[in-house]
Amino acid sequence: MTNTAQSPAPPHEVLRLENITLRFEDSTALDRVSFVLHQGETCIIQGAAGSGKTVLLKIALGLIKPDEGRVFVFGQDMTGARERDWMDARARMGILFQEGGLFDSMTIEDNVGYPLENIKAVHCPPAEVRPRVEEALQFVELGHTLDKVPSELSGGMRRRVGIARAVVTRPQLVLYDSPTAGLDPITATTIMALVAKERDTRQTATALATHRYQDGHLLANYIWDPDRGELVPARGDCTAARTRFVVMGDGRLVFEGSQAELEASTDEYISQFARRWKE
Repeated sequence: MTNTAQSPAPPHEVLRLENITLRFEDSTALDRVSFVLHQGETCIIQGAAGSGKTVLLKIALGLIKPDEGRVFVFGQDMTGARERDWMDARARMGILFQEGGLFDSMTIEDNVGYPLENIKAVHCPPAEVRPRVEEALQFVELGHTLDKVPSELSGGMRRRVGIARAVVTRPQLVLYDSPTAGLDPITATTIMALVAKERDTRQTATALATHRYQDGHLLANYIWDPDRGELVPARGDCTAARTRFVVMGDGRLVFEGSQAELEASTDEYISQFARRWKE
């Protein structure tokens, strides 16, 4: 009997950067940077301050246009796209800015609901806004904060609200810019558990810029267990295989590979990002 079973379809591409170059007057912020991210994959972006991590995320969001190279989002060439087209693309993306990026004068409910009410391409009926906001806040275990304002929350709680706002549109791609910066180790682990929870429950593509190697280690080696409601060690190497580490240096992509390859690097600049974890 002929076996007619078909192999699972490969995950589709959600982000592709090709030879991205960006200059600011006499300095080069990004120099021919290329990488690809597929559905369910995780990309950990590391590098020294000023190496181009945040700029790379802004290029992916269409907030900055590169001087050279091409940007593809969800299979569509967005290099010369109009802002209207970028708004449609961003409706399928989530972003957690540094420090959470919340509006100080708005309640937590209004902060989280902002993308649903102000991004037309999201197509969220008014009657569904409140339930979607409640769902997102429950996702980050902050359902009781609807009527509060950011100043009433701790730094870690504000970061969790930022995640709720990033995922409230149920995006296919989420970009995180230093989500654990300035947080104590316990709170930082809580934030990374939520990043893994979003990735694993919805097969979301994840690009995360961070200075903490521990962040990448958790995403490469742990998965979210919905039954236990916590991170558990991944069995086999399925999670590690879907996690890539990228190191930026002076605007260039100087390393791209697995965690094991990063830890084995003998390059002085590259190895420091793994050595900090080992020490």
